[in-house]
This record gives sequence, C-alpha cells and structure tokens, in this order.
Amino acid sequence: MESQTIARRLLPPLPARATAAAAPRTAFSPQRFRPTSTGGGGARLPPLVASAVTTQREAGATYIVATPLARVSVDSLQYESGVLGAITERTRPAAGEERPNGALTPMEYLTNVLSSRVYDVAIESPLQLAPKLSERLGVNLWLKREDLQPVFSFKLRGAYNMMVKLSRKQLDKGVICSSAGNHAQGVALAAQKLHCDAVIVMPVTTPEIKWRSVERLGATVVLKGDSYDEAQTYAKQRAEQEGHTFIHPFDHPDVITGQGTIGMEIVRQLTGPLHAIFVPVGGGGLIAGIAAYVKRVCPEVKIIGVEPSDANAMALSLHHGQRIMLEHVGGFADGVAVKVVGEETFRLCRELVDGVVLVSRDSICASIKDMFEEKRSILEPAGALSLAGAEAYCKYYGLKGTNVVAITSGANMNFDRLRLVTELADVGRKREAVLATILPEERGSFKTFCKLVGSMNITEFKYRYDSRREDALVLYRQVRCSFDIRSRKTISSVGLHTDTELGAMVNRMKSAQLRTINLTNDDLAKDHLRYFMGGRSNVQDELLCRFIFPERPGALMKFLDAFSPRWNISLFHYRAQGETGANVLVGIQVPKEDMQEFKHRAQDLGYEYTYEMTDESYRLLMQ
Repeated sequence: MESQTIARRLLPPLPARATAAAAPRTAFSPQRFRPTSTGGGGARLPPLVASAVTTQREAGATYIVATPLARVSVDSLQYESGVLGAITERTRPAAGEERPNGALTPMEYLTNVLSSRVYDVAIESPLQLAPKLSERLGVNLWLKREDLQPVFSFKLRGAYNMMVKLSRKQLDKGVICSSAGNHAQGVALAAQKLHCDAVIVMPVTTPEIKWRSVERLGATVVLKGDSYDEAQTYAKQRAEQEGHTFIHPFDHPDVITGQGTIGMEIVRQLTGPLHAIFVPVGGGGLIAGIAAYVKRVCPEVKIIGVEPSDANAMALSLHHGQRIMLEHVGGFADGVAVKVVGEETFRLCRELVDGVVLVSRDSICASIKDMFEEKRSILEPAGALSLAGAEAYCKYYGLKGTNVVAITSGANMNFDRLRLVTELADVGRKREAVLATILPEERGSFKTFCKLVGSMNITEFKYRYDSRREDALVLYRQVRCSFDIRSRKTISSVGLHTDTELGAMVNRMKSAQLRTINLTNDDLAKDHLRYFMGGRSNVQDELLCRFIFPERPGALMKFLDAFSPRWNISLFHYRAQGETGANVLVGIQVPKEDMQEFKHRAQDLGYEYTYEMTDESYRLLMQ
C-alpha cells in the first residue's frame, strides 16, 4: 500500500481482477460515420479489414477463427479527466485461459529486454525532474526524455530491435513499413545502421517536411493512399510480392521488447519508491513493453496509460475485454491516432496495465506549454500526452509527496500546429474560459454586463446587434482584446485565476437575469462557431456536419462535386489540423426527402464526417 497522504479521494487500488471503472455513458453505440473505402492517389486499395483471431478446440482438433471487430464510438466510454478507468470485470483474462501459441512469457520478455541491442542506435534517455510542475502538483514529477533520441522519438528502439534480429538474407531483401511520422524515421535510421534497403509507405497527405526527413536518412519513400489504413494495406501487399520484411509499428514481440528498455532504464535511474509511470497509448507497443518489464521487477508500481478522449481505443478494448475498432478517431494527437490496438499489445495490457486516464485536447496543449516553460522544449501532442495524464491523475486523487514518471515520447511537432496549441493551452490549464451570455436588447444592457464581469480580464469580446430579436448574445474569451459592436450578442474569453472566481461571476449574471453558458469544453464552438459570431439565421433544411478533409490538392473540389449544385452549401469553415486532415464545418440545405441520397453521396465521397445539429452551441450561436 502507498504511504502518501491522500488529500481528497482514495487512490485506485492496485490491479485487481474485478476493479470497477467509471461508468460508461453507453455501450457499443456508434455515433460517427466512416466510409467503407477512400479515394485519391491513383487506384483505390481494398479497405483494411480488422478482425480478432481466436482459437477453438473441438473433438481434439484446434481451429483458428477470425471474427470482425466491433465498431464502437469514442463517446461510448468517457469519464472525468484524471480518473483511472477502463478496468472492469471483463478486462482480465479468465482463470485458466491459455496463452496463445508462440506468445512470450513474462520472463521471456524480461530476459529479452535485458539483452536488447537498442543502444546501437538509441541513447539511454535522461530522467529529469520537472521542478516547476513538481512544486505546483506537490509531487516529484520526473520526465523520461524520449524526445531527445536521435530521431526525437522512442520509436527507433522497437524498430531497431526487430530489424537487428533479422538474418543477413532477410536484410538483403529489404524491409518495408507504413507510417506517417516517427516510426518511419526509426525504421529508416535502423536500416541505415544495418546497411539494408528500406521502403517507407506514407499517405499522400503526409507533409513534405516529414517525408523529406525520411529520405535524408536513406530510405525510399512511396506516397500511397489518403489514409494510414490504405498505406498499410499497400505496404503489406508489397511486402508479400517483393519479399520484404514488414516492420510493424507496435504489434510484434521484438518491437514491444525494444520499447520495454525504457522501463528498464526508469527502474535503474530512479532511486526511492515510485508510485506510477504514465505512458502515452496508441497501438499499445510502448505501454506493453514497459509493463512487461516493470511489473516483473517492481509489481507495486502502477503502469497507467494515457489516451486522448477522442482516441480511446485501448481504454475501450480493456473495458470490454476484447479489441474493438473505433468508428472515428480524433487526429490532433496524430502519433496515437489508432483505431485498433495490437493483438499482442492488448494481451499484455489486459494482464498488466492498471488503467487508462483520458485527457482532452486542451489539456494536451496546456502540457505542451508546461514543457516549454519547464525545459524550453516543444513536444508534439502525442509526446505531451503522458504529462497531461499525470497532472490530471495527481490532481484528481490529491496525490502528494511521491514520485511519478511521465514519458515525453516525441518532439516531431509540425510548425503549423503551434497556432492551435497556443490558442488552447490556457483553456487546458483553466487559465481561460469561453462563455456566452444572453443580454436583453435594450439600452444600458451592455454596460450592466461589463459591471457584472467586474475586475476579471476579458481579452476577446464579440457582440452583434440583431434587430429581429429581443435578446442579444455576447461571446467572450481571454486571448486578445477585440470588439465587434454590430449586434447584441456577446461572446468573450475571461482570464481566470480560480474556479471560484468563474462561479461567482456566473452567479452574478444569473442574479441579474442574464443567462450564461460555459462553452470552454465545447470544441465545436472553439474551432468553428465563434468565428460566425453574429451570423445567426434560420436556414431552411440546413444540415450541419463536420468533415475531415485530406490535406491534398483537389480535396475541396472533390467535396463540391459530390454535393454541389445538387444542394446549396449554406455555411463553410475550414480549420487546418496538420497532416491528419482539415477540420471543416459545413452547412448544406438538404430536404428530409433527400436524406438517403445525401448519406449515399457522403459515403461515396470517402471523407469521415459527423452530424452536429444537436450541439447546444450550434443552437445558441447559429439559430
């Protein structure tokens, strides 16, 4: 048991067979829409088919059965940030459940980690104390600096550990992988060290700066498909046709072993008791490797995964006790934007991992800023993920006076992403709130509003007069000071010091009969709707959707060809997200009798999309 004092809540217990997680909102309730195939980049590839492979015995014979994975919405399992969730009575393997044929035992993983040759290319990354964050949280927060590796990511460990075990004959035939980022650079560097050819298949949407950096390492880059799934399908097909060895980004025992060397280093580097190691989770290779080693030598240390709330494939898989496929995955933390976790990684995680913490996009941005202020280093979103999870967990459980480790897994940040990070960082750290207030459309109401705000700092203010309405809306936020006095609607951003100050201000508004809505956690409002301030109108048959456009020439025209001039486009707002595609809010006037045709055209278009008609901020700001 832990000896530290717990300030507010009891800490979650050490892993148990039936530890209860936070209650999910729904179970297996897909709410997003994904096309069955995507276009672009030449001939279409067959869609990636994911399945779970199980073994069944009958009359002395063993049969291998492949069953399709259940498609699940990210919204079907959400809980408060900081909660250690995802572990249920279904998570752990049943008593007596056999290990799959050929699967490594925990002892084999341990010995393989100890004998790994990753240090031919990787450094033993430093474990550094974060003094500012430690003081703020009341714990000793240690940063495992994998962002300082030669390719600025931990990925080269697993790639090299798998490739160094290939025979000379296999190396002479070359290796191939599919990746849009860090794994590609890891494979390319490993191939350079081992003097073999490497083919890296990347989606056509990959930014030039990334594929150029892979080419500089000596690999051959092939741009294929609009999505990672298409690139992977092509890479595996080419591996079979040309005899290349496919280097999986996470789901291979040698890759998992290579990542496990990070756990070995942490145990060696940190003296004194360790409460938990926080690990970013995508496909699960990193957390599986660390858990396989650490749980064998220090079983009391918690291994806690951290996922974005909109990319929670591992949390959902653990919750249901089986791998699932996400209907839609958020792309902001692109390094962990995985729809299906690995088979071997899931097998290890369901046995060894203590739970998963979910964090928001805003929290990730806040942690990127924290890391910059702490070490003057800029992490990529996936690289800051564990830092966000560690802070949320320590705050939620009131953890004090103990050691925790967060793995800063990568620093391959796209420069164009920094604008969004800076916008959202203060929201994530609760230094900023986005609010909307309804004002009566009468003289003096704006002055009354300003008096009620009091001494709090408003840095962005939007207000628009609408002669057709008796009420006005004010939208406000803390970013910069700007005024648009044309309508009686106000949106603003308020500089906050405590939740108490925010609550007191909202209560003052309510006492004055001014309804106030907190939009701080509404991504639709922050990404799109605040830019349409004052644009309210009742558009007949308007259907509001968010599409993910691939970042490539012709993507907009392909969209327009699908819907225009068949239906009128009544609203359009484009928000770039980097290599994961553009976040586009679209209004289309589609009569009810045309809905089936619209769905078919959207399916054929091949862009992921979701409906937004029920969002409160849409009704508030746009109707």
